Amino acid sequence: MKEVAEPLKPVLKVSKPANAYPADALRGEPVFRYGDTTIPYTDGRNVVYDAKGKTLLRRDRGGEAKALSRLDTLGLKPPRYYEPHYGLTGKKLPEIARTLIAEGWHVEAEGKLYRPAGNFQLSVSSGIDWFELHGTVDFDGKEIALPKILEAVRNKQTMVDLGDGDVGLLPEEWLKKFALLAGAGDRQKDHVRFRANQVGLLDALLMARGEVDTDEQFRAARDKFRSFKGIEALTPHPSFVGELRPYQAEGLGWLKFLQDVGMGGCLADDMGLGKTVQVLALLADRAATIPAAQRKPSLAVVPKSLVFNWKSEAAKFAPTLKVLDYTGIEREKDPAQFANYDLVVTTYGTLRNDAAILKDVSFDYGILDESQAIKNATSESAKACRLVNARHRLAMSGTPIENHLGELGSLFEYLNPGMLDRGLAAGLFAGASRGTDDEARTVLAHALRPYLLRRTKDQVAKDLPQKTEKTVFCEMEPKQRKVYDDLKEYYRQSLLGKVDEIGLAKSKILILEALLRLRQAACHPGLLDPKKVNEPCAKLDALLPQLTEVFEEGHKALVFSQFTSFLTVVKKHLTKAKIPFLYLDGKTSSTQRRALVEQFQSNPDSKLFLISLKAGGVGLNLTAAEYVFLLDPWWNPAVEAQAVDRAHRIGQTKPVFAYRYLAKDTVEEKVLALQQSKKALADSILTQDNALLRTLKREDLELLLS
Repeated sequence: MKEVAEPLKPVLKVSKPANAYPADALRGEPVFRYGDTTIPYTDGRNVVYDAKGKTLLRRDRGGEAKALSRLDTLGLKPPRYYEPHYGLTGKKLPEIARTLIAEGWHVEAEGKLYRPAGNFQLSVSSGIDWFELHGTVDFDGKEIALPKILEAVRNKQTMVDLGDGDVGLLPEEWLKKFALLAGAGDRQKDHVRFRANQVGLLDALLMARGEVDTDEQFRAARDKFRSFKGIEALTPHPSFVGELRPYQAEGLGWLKFLQDVGMGGCLADDMGLGKTVQVLALLADRAATIPAAQRKPSLAVVPKSLVFNWKSEAAKFAPTLKVLDYTGIEREKDPAQFANYDLVVTTYGTLRNDAAILKDVSFDYGILDESQAIKNATSESAKACRLVNARHRLAMSGTPIENHLGELGSLFEYLNPGMLDRGLAAGLFAGASRGTDDEARTVLAHALRPYLLRRTKDQVAKDLPQKTEKTVFCEMEPKQRKVYDDLKEYYRQSLLGKVDEIGLAKSKILILEALLRLRQAACHPGLLDPKKVNEPCAKLDALLPQLTEVFEEGHKALVFSQFTSFLTVVKKHLTKAKIPFLYLDGKTSSTQRRALVEQFQSNPDSKLFLISLKAGGVGLNLTAAEYVFLLDPWWNPAVEAQAVDRAHRIGQTKPVFAYRYLAKDTVEEKVLALQQSKKALADSILTQDNALLRTLKREDLELLLS
């Protein structure tokens, strides 16, 4: 009889024993196949008779012993006298199966054959406004479509049902390689569909996937996306008043690029670089170049504290724009009126309240200023903003994007709906934020690059003046307004009558008291009545977001007020927000004063310095600061200038931005009017020693109390 030697094929048969303990306990029975003959591992014969072939089969005992030894090294429990099979768990089965199959084994479980993954083919085809990603994986002769594979990966499954009773094993590296892709797109029966605005995302996801077949339309869109190297500076339309700095002209070019490709973007320039001006230049161009019959109004959604500034900036730089202030309880809630305007300015609160009305209006641009207001995708503000119907969408935020990765998902759901799938976005931002997922950071950087424009002061310092000053007008809430108006009316009735009775010279103490109280009321109700220290105020609403932004950007800032009681309120809010600060007032000793200055100048973690104007207006060198915030105007502008010059002085190497906060329609604004129209008078209404202006006239006092 002929003796033959067939190649050895080890097989592990896996089954679930009755009454398994623990619940996922499995047993493995190794057998050895030689051609069509299967031999149990417990068979002790060296030679086996093959009745079909009428031959003697010589076993490879050395190979069999090596195979059994491999089961031991993989952690399977060896047979015992009461259990003749190897033991393993369901949790470890996929990993063991992958390893054994890669080494030439067959693995079967309850009659199902585990098949290894083979070639993975990907291709992209284009539709009218979408791209379709097709793909198949070969599992030892059985092809499975891409969506089924991605569904398994998304669910963190290590196996996929092949539909014929067998199981396909997903290589472990695929679970990482396709994890991001598994969270993207809309899975169809045999492909995954991506929106047209996801071309950059799809390109980024496929870059590390090897060879991918693509059609001409996708390649054209991809190449256009990849060719974005920067932005071309544009000259604003002649209707725009003023001159854009070079980086602002480039910003205008970027805004036009977004417009041309039909995508939304976030202008994330550093605080103080003129984001509003760049957007106004764009809107001025739209209003001047689009035929009247085709023109639509644009909508700017801004914090309440910035409504007046948008209106004043528009009047200054784009005076041809017709601007509607759509705020306040007396606003006319008829959207038909919008057709008469180029720009509608509203607040996030108003948008929330009037979402049902505004969602049916067709706008040209939908613009979100301080767009961190929608960082929470589930907030009412975010939901209301997503309802805005706009041909183009923009966001503005000076907050560094890298500090708020998790908030980009909500922002881009507004800017380019559907571009970042919610599940994918969560995975991308979580991985990138942890700093442990290089691919997530790469995909984000590639996919979002054209739609985020950020320039820091350091990058464009050469284009900036040494000192930039801005007045921020703050609209008081009705409650604060009533406190102020009641006080103003009281002094108007009592003080003007007293002046008429005894004259200006003899009334100076009363005038000083009246102006002091009105200035305090314009700052915060708590300065008049300590019981109201927790009430909101317009200046805090404007200041605190800016301080948070400056702090998160890593800049340093000085905060001045002539009222230490107002600084105390600011301190309370900063403490609640867990933002550290330094504090200096007239009670600070000279030794403490020097130590505080040194700490602010040299310690990178000391970013905010609260200083009373009288104590810190002179004699301090604080060149580490880049921002100066003046919470209340001093009657003598020279004193304000001295405060700003604590930072803007010899030794300062960075541009300085000074912000002056004024409560609108208060004595503070009247002082500004006097400074502009009657400087000699304003300079000496109250000098540093609080002496009354000799030439103060009754009509000047009436102006202050009007």
